Amino acid sequence: MNDSGSSFSRWTHWTRQYLPTQGWQRVLIGLFGLFAAGVVMLTLVALILTPTLPSLEDITGEQLKVPMRVYTSDGQLIAEFGEEKRIPVKIEQVPDLLIKAVLAAEDRSFFYHHGVDFVGILRAAWHNFRTQSTGQGGSTITMQVARNYFLSPEKTYSRKLKEVLLAFKLERELSKQQILELYFNKIFLGHRAYGFAAAAQVYYGKTLKELSLPEMAMLAGLPKAPSRDNPLTNPDNALERRNLILKQMYGLGYIDEPSYTAAINTPLAANKHDFKFDVEAPYVAEMVRQYMIQAYDEKTYVGGFHVYTTINAKDQQAAVKSLRDGLLDYSRRHGYRGPTGHITVSDDPDKERLDDALKDYRVVGDLLPGIVLKVDDQSVQVYTQDGATVTIGWGGLAWARRYIDENTQGAPPQKAADILRAGDIIYLEAINDPAQLQQIGAWRLAQVPEVAGALVSLRPSDGAVLALTGGFDFYQSGFNRVTQAERQPGSSIKPFIYSAALDKGFTTATLVSGAPVVMEGGTPEEEWRPEDYTRKFYGPTRLRKALAESLNLVSVRLLRAIGVPYAADYLERFGFDPAKLPHNLSLALGTASATPMQMASAFAVYANGGYRVTPYFISRVEDTNHNVLEQAKPAVACPECATPPANGPVASPEVSASAAQINTQAKVPGPAAPAAGTTTGSVADKDKPVPAPRVLSPEVSFLTASMLQDVIQEGTGRGALVLGRKDLSGKTGTTNEYRDAWFSGFNADVVTTAWVGFDQPASLGRGETGARTALPIWIDFMRAALQGDPEKPLIPPPDVVNITINSDTGKPTTADDPLAMPEYFVQGTETPHPLPGIDGDATNPEAPPEKVPENIREKLF
Repeated sequence: MNDSGSSFSRWTHWTRQYLPTQGWQRVLIGLFGLFAAGVVMLTLVALILTPTLPSLEDITGEQLKVPMRVYTSDGQLIAEFGEEKRIPVKIEQVPDLLIKAVLAAEDRSFFYHHGVDFVGILRAAWHNFRTQSTGQGGSTITMQVARNYFLSPEKTYSRKLKEVLLAFKLERELSKQQILELYFNKIFLGHRAYGFAAAAQVYYGKTLKELSLPEMAMLAGLPKAPSRDNPLTNPDNALERRNLILKQMYGLGYIDEPSYTAAINTPLAANKHDFKFDVEAPYVAEMVRQYMIQAYDEKTYVGGFHVYTTINAKDQQAAVKSLRDGLLDYSRRHGYRGPTGHITVSDDPDKERLDDALKDYRVVGDLLPGIVLKVDDQSVQVYTQDGATVTIGWGGLAWARRYIDENTQGAPPQKAADILRAGDIIYLEAINDPAQLQQIGAWRLAQVPEVAGALVSLRPSDGAVLALTGGFDFYQSGFNRVTQAERQPGSSIKPFIYSAALDKGFTTATLVSGAPVVMEGGTPEEEWRPEDYTRKFYGPTRLRKALAESLNLVSVRLLRAIGVPYAADYLERFGFDPAKLPHNLSLALGTASATPMQMASAFAVYANGGYRVTPYFISRVEDTNHNVLEQAKPAVACPECATPPANGPVASPEVSASAAQINTQAKVPGPAAPAAGTTTGSVADKDKPVPAPRVLSPEVSFLTASMLQDVIQEGTGRGALVLGRKDLSGKTGTTNEYRDAWFSGFNADVVTTAWVGFDQPASLGRGETGARTALPIWIDFMRAALQGDPEKPLIPPPDVVNITINSDTGKPTTADDPLAMPEYFVQGTETPHPLPGIDGDATNPEAPPEKVPENIREKLF
């Protein structure tokens, strides 16, 4: 008991002697203990979290979500697809003044700290403690990189600790320049812009090097609050934030006083800028997008792919303009359908009200919306969507007779009031052609065409798509009529039937009767009486002339002579779908179904000398670092790799993305997978061309192309003589009731098809033939596409001879014959010989009638 008391007394004496007795001393010891406990706890947490942080490889190798970009063959930008707008840059490409603006706004001590600004963190923590919130942070640029790259955006203390730890790691393993580069490429700056280069484009339509000091300061102010300080949505906040940053830059010595004064007095000039595309090819871009989704799935929009198409920029621009001009010409021919809307306007209209009335209208195919402000005697004043007031003179108004139906218009207008009144919402067409400016003036009244059209141009040697436009305006209608519109080709199909006949012993001089023919049906109402466009009847006619004049009755008799099954099989060689070919005599008049792409591909066989090539539109696919993932290697028309003509159909897709040589899997998992269109053999194998299948003999191909030259020289396509070239061949096509108008034509370098019609088949109006409606579009395009190109005349194969014949009989004659003309023959066929089913018919127009073809509902020309 005494021992216990003694021990207690000694302990009490020790505590009184050594432990603090003052209150402040005890508080100090308590605080130290709490600090030590906190350090131990943070150390333990750090030890737990550090292994979960990304490695240096993850940090530097993390791929930015870069959009896919689509280019022409020569690298001009067509389109961009991606959820995030981003233009990756190297830090060396960032102006020094922009870096200083960002440092002034976000982290002025960036080059001095080691990733964490402890004073800033303590200040933020104290603010959050007082407000019982987690709304304020003390993030450095390094911490923002950590948060934006690898962590969730939630504002919690655990996340802040992870930021701190990762910031230390970044500072330890990366240079300050590398961290800045990550920041300038990753940070979100509003309106889907990620990174400063993308933001410069979105807000100013400029590159980083083109930015002015006030613009740099405005962009530097966005990271803190991209929505609150956004110049488009909150210009007042943005201006205040910009000027604050300029003041900080001045205070830090980054800019001098004159620069500061000038900058703060500069108005806020930001506007929404869409990414600028060098070439208008949205239908092609959509074809690329669909292929890339199929091949690369979710990586398409974020993988930074560079897709180079086969499109020729000059040709594409010509295609878009030619089709639009042709459709507008058609629309004007058939009268004005009236304004698209109407508002009440005063003598002194409010500009904001006018802008508000026009905001729901968009530019369609370069046609600009506007509101009629004043109607004078023979002119009108119009306020346009871009804020200008312009005048449309009588030269731009006089065409506008009232539309009644496709065949009828109202009386010609005498004054502007016959057409428009104040308050009408209309479309205007800008006139840029100097020749038209004199006659029309700077502006013309316009209307968005209801009629549709398409144009596609191919390189005959390998099928590369040089130009493609699937309608008047992609954003008005994304329906790609080049590849999706299956329409009846009308007389455009006749050359292929004539080729089949040549392959069966007929010659270009063979006579076939053009007399009336009647195909009996079960009742008189079911009788089929095909007739020619002119409603005239012809006697025995040479095949060359019959094709040039597109004579229906000759074509029907010719098909009957060679046999429908044979002809249908023969047409498969050109890529026509057998399921969409009628197996009756109406095939001669084009009652099949085909797309403009199929027609261009079929005519390419004649342009390249008899080879079946597959159209393709992607030349190569590259990753974000321009490593080639896919390279097209199309089959080419290769006379030196001669293959015998096919005796039957050649299987080939209507259009291929990249004309791949190997690996036809639909999906490519990623860059590591073998890419479609690449080869795995020797270098010699890679350079060796892949020969396209020959589907026509050189002789038949030449003879048909020669006959198609006569279509232009003296037949239904002679409007193309305006081009002043002798190396052009082609064929018109017009369907029953003028529902479709076609022209397909070519030389050795270019094959082009133009089509015009309504999406829901309806008459284009009397006289709207292929020669009147589609041929002018083809002419305008070919004029631009062939500009500066020398002529490439057809060269007859060795087995083809040129002799003199009588133009009436088709038989050989002497040069002094008044009806003498030159003609090509395959050697040995110069002397006519009997052809079953033709010779008797040619001399006997009263031959017994045949049964009417099944399912005949319309006649075509």
